[in-house]
Amino acid sequence: MSKTPARTYNQNHSPRKYSRSHRRVSVYTSWSYPGEANRDPTELDNRFSTMTEVRRALWPDYETPQWADPRRFQQGISGSLELFFWAWVKFQQVVEEITGHGVPMFQRVDQAGFTLPLDERVLDDADTLLVFGLDHNVTEQVAAPEEIEAVRAFLGREGTCLVIGPHHDVGHSPDMKERTLEYAHHGDALVPRQQRFGGYTRSLMKGLGIPVENRWGLRPAVVKGTNRSAPLTVLKDLDTRGWLTGVQNFNFHMHLPHYAVTTEDSRSIHVLARQPIDLSKPHPFTNAGNTEFNALVWVPPGGGRAGDVLVADSTIFSTLFGADESLERFWKNLATAH
Repeated sequence: MSKTPARTYNQNHSPRKYSRSHRRVSVYTSWSYPGEANRDPTELDNRFSTMTEVRRALWPDYETPQWADPRRFQQGISGSLELFFWAWVKFQQVVEEITGHGVPMFQRVDQAGFTLPLDERVLDDADTLLVFGLDHNVTEQVAAPEEIEAVRAFLGREGTCLVIGPHHDVGHSPDMKERTLEYAHHGDALVPRQQRFGGYTRSLMKGLGIPVENRWGLRPAVVKGTNRSAPLTVLKDLDTRGWLTGVQNFNFHMHLPHYAVTTEDSRSIHVLARQPIDLSKPHPFTNAGNTEFNALVWVPPGGGRAGDVLVADSTIFSTLFGADESLERFWKNLATAH
């Protein structure tokens, strides 16, 4: 039986050499790991689940010793955070196979408390940077002016791409009836009635002048008899770079953000894909007449920017919610874009 390579931790990143034909892809998770892991589990809202809650809600999926034995896996909120890292491995492997470069996974504040702002240490050896906006707003992660300028400089380099993904914004209304409606719509027992994400990515997009805002947490429609998301509505005439070539669907996740475009300038920003919504249960967004939400938004180079910006949720880079050939094709498109 083959063994996986030995794993390391607590080492400094070694920069990768530039090669036009081999993109360097990096991931920056905007959370404070301690800030999330140390949230009070007696608080109902605006936190990740504990691993114990995950096991209870999804029983018996996580009852093997790998997940349930406290000598092998953390059972608090930190356990849920580690599930993300497990589920990003496939994306890292696929990209490394294509590019020949490993995919480093940076954190704004890591498990050991080391703080890494989004600066040249992350940006200088990256061609494609994914920023996962999984920080709860209550942890007060905000992009500093220096970070915004560093990302602006990154996007000043020709051939760069920023993929930015603020997660869902559930329960923004003070109206408890509206929160109840949202909860019944998405149907995920592990999501509290209020779970607001994306403070860091919102501030970064605002600083860069990216007119997109994450709203709601919407349940995608599925292919009948499966847990596979219904095919995307792809606006092929706008996808001149081929980001979605060969892509029919992303993976299923019970509560995805609508990426609302907040400008009327349709030439500078394009919605490339919309996701049909599960209409079996009402939601304020569907009650307003909407049947799809914006799943992928592209801001082409322009206005002094040489690089591309894509807005896409971090869940589509995770196997926690499934992965098929269509999703892997999207990963490959990102890894080979020029």
